[in-house]
Amino acid sequence: MLQLSVISKLYRTSEIETGALRDVSLSVREGEFVAVMGPSGCGKSTLLNILGLLDSPSSGSYRLFGEEVSNLSEAALTQLRRQSVGFVFQSFNLIDDLSVADNVEVALIYRGVPVRERRKRVAEALEQVGMAHRARHRPGQLSGGQQQRVAIARALVARPKLILADEPTGNLDTGNGAAVMGMLLDAVAGGTAVVMVTHSEGHAAMAARTLRMLDGRLIGETRVAA
Repeated sequence: MLQLSVISKLYRTSEIETGALRDVSLSVREGEFVAVMGPSGCGKSTLLNILGLLDSPSSGSYRLFGEEVSNLSEAALTQLRRQSVGFVFQSFNLIDDLSVADNVEVALIYRGVPVRERRKRVAEALEQVGMAHRARHRPGQLSGGQQQRVAIARALVARPKLILADEPTGNLDTGNGAAVMGMLLDAVAGGTAVVMVTHSEGHAAMAARTLRMLDGRLIGETRVAA
């Protein structure tokens, strides 16, 4: 589904060059769950940003759904991201002035989904994450665990082929963290690929593969026995 080949990301100033990623190669199949681990500053979030078409590599090849990303215009990249990629962040990134339902619906408005279909899919997504009863509440009226459920509903409602999750359980207690992991596993069972950055060894163990990063490089991989 996606393939990185010798990807590097360099940041340059007049005095220094910093390598956020160096010669990273990996592939992710449809419906695969991949965890990414490593110390702060090792390049994990940069990797997610490149996978999610939010940033561009300095060199190397990135093929998504068989297409070389570097050949696409900004408009085409935006369209591909909106249609195929869902994001879940540690900080939730909900819009405070919108209701729960409206926060989820935003993902479909960007994709041009008709109103009737939007409302149907929003209701289904909130039911899926156990938040239908909070549809008219605003984010500030919810707990952290509830806000993350809404964020996952927002990621799922567009039925993306790829979900990128950056520390999705980092701000949650054990119970809510387990619930969020259950939702991501359900998405994988439905055929969605998930790439998740995490500091939790226990949550990483739920993935089919765990990639280890250090200083912008992939230094190891652990696979779950079949």
